[in-house]
Amino acid sequence: MTTLTNLTQERRLVTAIPGPKSTEALKRRTEATSGGLGMAIPVVIERASDAILLDIDGNQIIDLGSGIGVTNVGNAAQRVVDRVIEQVQAFTHTCFTVAPYMNYIEVCEKLNAMTPGSHKKKSLLVNSGAEAVENAVKIARHYTKRPAIVVFEHSYHGRTNLTMALTAKNMPYKEGFGPFAPEIYRVPMPYSFHWVGDQATITEDAIDMVTHKIDKEIGAHNVAAILIEPIQGEGGFIVPPKGFLPALAKYSKDNGIVFIADEVQTGFARTGHMFAVEEEGVVPDMVVTAKGIAGGLPLAAVTGRAEVMDSVHASGLGGTYGGNPIACAAALGAMETIEEENLVARAKHIGEILGSSLRELAKKYPVIGEVRGRGAMQAIELVEPGTKNPNTAAMGVVVKYCQSQGVLVLTAGTYSNVVRFLPPLVITDELLKDALSVLDDAFASL
Repeated sequence: MTTLTNLTQERRLVTAIPGPKSTEALKRRTEATSGGLGMAIPVVIERASDAILLDIDGNQIIDLGSGIGVTNVGNAAQRVVDRVIEQVQAFTHTCFTVAPYMNYIEVCEKLNAMTPGSHKKKSLLVNSGAEAVENAVKIARHYTKRPAIVVFEHSYHGRTNLTMALTAKNMPYKEGFGPFAPEIYRVPMPYSFHWVGDQATITEDAIDMVTHKIDKEIGAHNVAAILIEPIQGEGGFIVPPKGFLPALAKYSKDNGIVFIADEVQTGFARTGHMFAVEEEGVVPDMVVTAKGIAGGLPLAAVTGRAEVMDSVHASGLGGTYGGNPIACAAALGAMETIEEENLVARAKHIGEILGSSLRELAKKYPVIGEVRGRGAMQAIELVEPGTKNPNTAAMGVVVKYCQSQGVLVLTAGTYSNVVRFLPPLVITDELLKDALSVLDDAFASL
């Protein structure tokens, strides 16, 4: 099969960023596209492979964002490309609920086998993380015959009407877009860095607060589902303290509540486990996946206990494009890549390099208030030195400096002061260390 030559995995700048061609193209972007669309780095990409983005000016940029945690297996991964070409030559669409096809079934079989738990599971494929979350909520409500959904402070679950209601942060996700769907209840998230109280008892205190609010303000018997990200993504890579997720899962089971893990950003080897809940042996009733599932093509899934997934009447679930055959082919290629290249272990290795380097930076620069995360999903929270006050200005300077030197990093956080790192799991040690040296220079520039 004929393929383009892969890009050399090295950072290379031939113009300033943005270069003249990107500058002109971005003028056309402004004229042609909605002003409501953001932009992380002011370049236009021509090609990409593994952890390098090539812009139209010829600059090679190190990608530490993976398209927001999507290209876990690397950009244009060979197994993904080969399967997509084969599928697009066979057929492009029939709609699975009209005329089924095998690779939808195969993706579901793999999801049922790889998600946590030995119980009987079934899956549903859709197009995006937000659509998968919506379907998980629909199914949980249908199964339990209850209305209420419990979510957490600092959470992010999508941009549709229901998922905006589930999402915590107002700006930019919710501002001006209401009213939102009802029967959504938000409870405290143990954000250790900003937790007021005894750090030694944070898990116990947080569980007491959460369960008290559910019992007294909602009524556990009214709750269809508890929905949580095992590590919060857009909220700033907030890692729940040890014991919190297992306690939530137990409370859910004891009260007939469907426990849903939103693994959209944490799934598919990202954290050094195939799914982040495996860190503490948690077995959710439902797992929501997207992003890293298909190597860059739009696909998402809900995988859950068979009795829960089968509780919905025939034709109650579905959608024209859900589980598109080309996206399913890409997912099979991505799953093969994760397994055959042992990317779970690779994510742990990346985490060791990333974590140790970020902690060294924190010792040098007091503007770094905390380093947190797991595997190839880590972040630094920037503060005014000597305080825990958010330092959004410093974040902006650091990100802009990295961009100017050919390193793409992303931001996050309820307080808009977190720099997050989501490198492709195939990034070389040398390329990662080069990017981290640029990050060091960025902080020195402050």
